[in-house]
This record gives sequence, C-alpha cells and structure tokens, in this order.
Amino acid sequence: MKIVPVVLAGGTGTRLWPLSRSALPKQFIALTSDKTLFQETLLRTPPGAEFHDPVVVTNGDYRFYVQRQAAEIGVTPTIILEPARRDSAPALVAAAAYVARRYGPETLVLALASDHVMLETDKFRACVATAAEAAALGHIVTFGITPDSPRTSYGYIKLGDALTVAGAYKVASFVEKPDAATAQTYVDAGYLWNSGNFVFPAGLLISEASAYEPDLAAHAVASLELAVEDLGFIRLDPKTFEAAPAKSIDFAVLERTSSAAVVRGTFTWSDVGSWDAVHEVGTTDADGNVVQGSVMLLDSTGSYVRSDGPLVAAIGLDNISVVATDDAVLVMPSDRSQDVKQLVTALKQSNRNEADVHRAVHRPWGTYQTVCLGDRFQVKKIVVAPGGVLSLQKHHHRAEHWIVVRGTAEVTLADHKFTVHENESTYIPIGNVHRLANPGRIPLELIEVQTGSYLGEDDIVRLEDVYKRA
Repeated sequence: MKIVPVVLAGGTGTRLWPLSRSALPKQFIALTSDKTLFQETLLRTPPGAEFHDPVVVTNGDYRFYVQRQAAEIGVTPTIILEPARRDSAPALVAAAAYVARRYGPETLVLALASDHVMLETDKFRACVATAAEAAALGHIVTFGITPDSPRTSYGYIKLGDALTVAGAYKVASFVEKPDAATAQTYVDAGYLWNSGNFVFPAGLLISEASAYEPDLAAHAVASLELAVEDLGFIRLDPKTFEAAPAKSIDFAVLERTSSAAVVRGTFTWSDVGSWDAVHEVGTTDADGNVVQGSVMLLDSTGSYVRSDGPLVAAIGLDNISVVATDDAVLVMPSDRSQDVKQLVTALKQSNRNEADVHRAVHRPWGTYQTVCLGDRFQVKKIVVAPGGVLSLQKHHHRAEHWIVVRGTAEVTLADHKFTVHENESTYIPIGNVHRLANPGRIPLELIEVQTGSYLGEDDIVRLEDVYKRA
C-alpha cells in the first residue's frame, strides 16, 4: 500500500529572524542546502512505488510559494488552504479526511513538518517503512529521536512495551518540554525526543480525533466536505474550519489515545527552531565555525556566521551568531538564540517593517524590491517568473518607466499589446490601464522608475487579476 505524504507548511516561525519572517518563513528558505526546507521535505518522499503525490496544507499567503517551489523540483502536490490558523490538529484531520475520501480510510498518511531537517534519507525511509507496518496494525506512530543532550526545547516520549513489529513500541507517555534537571532524568531513563512527525491510517486519526475532540473533528471534516476548488487549490470552508478549536495534534489526540506508538528514528533530525540548532546541523571548519555566504573570519571559534547580503568580516568571535540580510543584521551570543522571538516582538511593537517583511517583496508572479526612494520618485527592481502575469491595473498618482535588463516583457497598454526586449524600455503614463507579463522561459528582470505625487502600493487599481487578489 502506497503512503500519502501530508506536509504542513503554514507556520510563521520567527526564531530564525532576520532570515525567516512572517512574509517568507523558514520552510520556504534555503537554509542548509541549495533547496528550501519545504523542497527537501518533498524530495524525501518522491512519488512512485512507495508514495503517492503529496498533499500540502498551507494558507492563502503561502499558496504560491508552495506551488512554485514544488514545480521547481518536479512535484505536483494537492494543495489544501486553511482559511485561518488553527494549529496542527484541524489541519491534519481535514487532510486525513481528504485522503480517506480519495484513497480510502485505511490509506496510510505520513504527516511531516515542512521546516525540519532530516538527514540520511535512506535511514529515514527505512524508519517510515517500520512505522507504516506498525500503523497498519491500528496505531498512530511517531518518530522518536535519541537525545544527544538534555534539551529543554523538545517534548519527550517514554517507551512502553514492544509491538510485534520489530523496532516499534507502545508509547507509555508523552511529556512536554521539561526544565533542565528533569530533561537530564529523561535522557538518563532512555526517553526519546518527540520529532512531531507521524504515520497513521487516515480513518484512525479521524475516529480518534472524534473521540477526544468531537467538535474539532466535526468542523475540520465538514470544512473539507464544503471546500471549493479555486485556481487549482482546495479551499477549506471558512465558517466551519474557523469554528474548530485551535489545538496541536499532540494535545488533541496523541497524548490521549491508547493507539500511540513510536519508532526510534535512526536519522539525524532537528526542528532547526533556533540559530544554535542551525549551527549544529551545519558543516563546521577546524575551529568549530559554520560559515555561509560572503563571510571572512579571523581568530574566531565556535561561531555561526551567515550573510545573504553584504560581506561580513569578523575578528575574535567566540560562540557568537551573526546573521545578515540586505536590510538587517542579528548579532548575539549563540546561547541566547531562544531570545530572538522576544526581539522580534520588540521590533513589531516599534512598528519596524523588518520584523515581518524582507526588502524583496514576494508576489504570486515574482518579486519586487525598492532600490532607491526619493521625493516624488522611486526605483524598483522587478522580477517576473516565467509565465507570471501582473494584474491589469492603473494608477491615479504615478507614471512608470520600465527598462528590461533580462528576458522579454509582454506589455499591455490601453488596447495595445507589444513586446519589450532586453535593453529596451517603455513608458506608462498616469491613469493608463496596463499590464506586465513574462511570456518567456527565463525570469524577466526590469528596472521600474516611478514618478508622481504619491507612490504607495495602495495606488493600484486592479481591474483584472489571474490570481484573484482584491
């Protein structure tokens, strides 16, 4: 029986700021390789003999990230959109209902977080095979990881009796994030970390959720039954889904069911929930440093230094984390990584845009980035993905000059459509209806010079939009 991977990709983690922000969270960032964490998650379970095409649960803000990044690696998922964030339980129950309806209630689901690192793919798939064998006997099976230290940031699992499947055990108990002393006793007693990834029969999860959280299960299932398809996405019914209580699958089901089981994960795993965790899964140099991007270190040890923007040069660092983007730099002792969330909260309270958005703003069609902003003018770099189409629109207060520097632009201006090639330009007068599209196979890059009395993004009157934005 083939397994259906269900990937949860709606999180908005801020502990990896300034790289991860709510507008572009860590699952959609290339954190440890040239692939994003989301892409690496999909590649662990390629469609074929063992796995069906994946199901991805995300939200409207991230739907085009999911679609585009999956397409980049040749994967075509079913994408289910949550109308509101309700934690993992409603999302997984709705996804299980979809799997049960399409493939049958006995079909096994592999529920995966989209923002975890799991190395040694062969070992991971071997553990999935063991978990699937146990799940087929009527269990909800989690992957437990052998601790390498008494972490206080993870939940723990106490093993119970062995099952008839070699390597699988009943769960005696789940315990939440402990203090340091308690964590040490758990490690000494052979407890495992709870990785938060599961295998289960779709129907079993629904029935167990119905037993312990009937209101949650009923609303989650109903939201799938009333869902509509839109632009290739499955949109869960807002009214019924939003009525479901917000609970994690651990609290709602796993910690209460008698069907919980665990398989010891032999692969390297991390939820990369902080910069020190990213350091741990990175490749260190002879001095224990992990370096990514444009970085030069001198006489430094045990540090994590990453730049996705300017050159970062440092002297004499010891257990320091430095993360630079093109608009923000984070510097801290590595053991203060858990305080980044508090820092982001302070940035939001100070109304700093950098708390939530990058300088490069992502849209369904591509990205734009402000290069220069002055009195009555603004210069932007615009990148339109192959096949990308901006809305048919007009502006009341600004004119625009477009200079194509790469690729080919298809321009609609009033009732005229024409092509602009590299090293050519065109002019969009104030008030004229216009549209920009990329008909080519490579990204379209252009420089846009805006001039006028008001240059805000709210001076866009959309007349028609293929992505159905307001």
